[in-house]
Amino acid sequence: MWRGSHHDLAMQVANAQTVLGNFDDGEFKYHEVTSRFFKKDGKFFVQTDGPDGTLQKYEISYTFGIDPLQQYLIGFPDGRYQALNVCWDTRPKEQGGQRWFHLYPDENVGHDDILHWTGPYQNWNHMCAECHSTNVRKNYDAASDRFTTSWSEINVSCESCHGPGSEHVAWAQAAKRGMRSTESPRKGLVVQLKEPRSVSWNIDPRTGVPRREPQRTLHVVIEMCARCHSRRGAFSEDYVHGGPLMDTHRPTVLDAGLYEPDGQIRDEVYEYQSFLQSKMYAAGVTCTDCHNPHSLKIPAGNTLCATCHPPEKFDTAAHHFHKVGGPGSRCVECHAPTRNYMVVHARHDHSFRVPRPDLSAKIGAPNACNGCHTDRTTQWAADATVKWWGTKRAHDPHYGEALHAGIETLPGASLTLSALADDATKPGIVRATAVALLGGFLGPGTVPTLERALQNRDPLVRAAGVSAIRAAPPEPLVRLVAPLLNDPVRMVRIDAARALATAPAERLTPNQRKSLVDGMDEYRRAQLVDADRAEAHLNLGSLHTELGELDQAEREYRIALKLSPRFAPTYVNLADLYRVMGREDEAERTLRTGLNRAPDDPALHHSLGLTLARRNNLSSALKHLARAAELMPDHARYAYVYGIALQSTSRPDLSLAVLKAAYARHPGDRDLLIALATISRDSGDRSSAIEFARKLVALDQDEPGARSLLAELEAPPP
Repeated sequence: MWRGSHHDLAMQVANAQTVLGNFDDGEFKYHEVTSRFFKKDGKFFVQTDGPDGTLQKYEISYTFGIDPLQQYLIGFPDGRYQALNVCWDTRPKEQGGQRWFHLYPDENVGHDDILHWTGPYQNWNHMCAECHSTNVRKNYDAASDRFTTSWSEINVSCESCHGPGSEHVAWAQAAKRGMRSTESPRKGLVVQLKEPRSVSWNIDPRTGVPRREPQRTLHVVIEMCARCHSRRGAFSEDYVHGGPLMDTHRPTVLDAGLYEPDGQIRDEVYEYQSFLQSKMYAAGVTCTDCHNPHSLKIPAGNTLCATCHPPEKFDTAAHHFHKVGGPGSRCVECHAPTRNYMVVHARHDHSFRVPRPDLSAKIGAPNACNGCHTDRTTQWAADATVKWWGTKRAHDPHYGEALHAGIETLPGASLTLSALADDATKPGIVRATAVALLGGFLGPGTVPTLERALQNRDPLVRAAGVSAIRAAPPEPLVRLVAPLLNDPVRMVRIDAARALATAPAERLTPNQRKSLVDGMDEYRRAQLVDADRAEAHLNLGSLHTELGELDQAEREYRIALKLSPRFAPTYVNLADLYRVMGREDEAERTLRTGLNRAPDDPALHHSLGLTLARRNNLSSALKHLARAAELMPDHARYAYVYGIALQSTSRPDLSLAVLKAAYARHPGDRDLLIALATISRDSGDRSSAIEFARKLVALDQDEPGARSLLAELEAPPP
């Protein structure tokens, strides 16, 4: 069953049997570059733009994937393999396939773009290898900047899921010889993926909802699949089959940009975090309940869903309000809609949610109804659901509203996020996301919620709590985070150590000091797993900066720039380091070099604007601060700093206009309200100042500074 599956064909040596694309002098034009695909002496080649933009010939080393597209890997002398971002559409011609296409059809990804096929984001050794081959070791040598990446098997083999197989082979051979005494329940497998007891699903005759017996207590299968089927980063190559996912991998929470505010998929995030949100996960469903673990296939139509959800109740027009067997009658169309990734790959959202078109109007999230009925409004869809199911569903609060409030810093966001974080009936990943967002509202009112999060059973919630409370004063930070230095999950330990890196030693017990040293060692090793990436050296540079080890910080930032000259955050951090060191000339030069590499990066413009302001070059500073705010209008801080800079140059009217426009987008931002209140006051507009101060107090009744400002403004003039 496994042979011929997507796992089996995840990666193959390029030859006449494995290459599916048209290499008979096929051509593909992308902007000004025409790539040519051809064969010579039984090998496959492409002529395309190389790292310097000139056309060069490259041999195809491996095929990557099989359906609905196939990519091609090209080897370089330094051991790198790069994934060509001109791909072959393997679908039948009548479905639009059998053609070359580019992964970024709406952009112009040239040789100097970070997304170019020769760049770090198309590097197989880091980005792809772990999940397309078995027992991968990256083997990057920083001194020579070379890879000698190895694997046990080229594809996703049995051992990828079951672990090393030597004992299983021995068991099989012994069993074949009739030596039954060697038989064991595990059959020699490192980890038992099968449930230790038989599982049954009993249908509630009243609701039609299935109940699992016994309740799930193990998460081995789900976390094993999540190693690859999640948006995550690896911080250790010492993966242990059957061990906790977060001992080696860091899954994201429902970050804005990756997920819609209600948790639906947006970016390419795979399945794990979506599934964690689902009622199916909460009920005890595992990946292999639906997907054959070897062939990876699932039954067609509604057959799969009908194994648990009685078709006489759910596969009817009375339930889905569409013609049976026609469009809209398949369960997944409403409960697991698809989104295209890599241009042609439609993937199902595994949160298995009930469509909520009412949320589209409230928070801008998509809905399955309008995903099909693109010619209708969201109000039409919302009205239809009320007609079918009444008003209760639309009136049910959804966690997406709280997350949206936190993302947009809306008034009352800290209260709704705190309530969500404390709600034990909500999925752990949702609570972790709420906790992470509370970091933007850190204060006396949110610390108790974060304290409870740090003691949560779910390691994802604990880790989010550490991230959220990092900016707290030393006393609560040490008191609340130090116990996590001995957390059983490595990711939480690492995060706790990083948060306490500069904690005063006298606030820690002797055991905690030792645990902190061990945790910092784990943190450094975690970064060096990705020593080939600029991000890792950026993190190490930031750590050295905080510890006052400025020369080491500069060295790490320089390594990051060498690895990725177009990675803007490194220029920002290095320039800030030079500011700390009193080397303002070098800070300015660094930022200008960064802008030459990434001319439209808002962080670089913002940092250069601040640098020029410190150097009293206010006219140039304003241009760069304005450009940062223009490039990223959803970033409240950029608009705030630009508005304050305008005020400092005696332009209060323009300053107020910029700040008011930003406040309209971020009505829960305290800094914007303080600036609007004080600048209005100083401009003589006392009534507007009072209005803004009242809004500030309404945001946080417990904030003494806001109440003092309002009292001052409302006091009668002397």
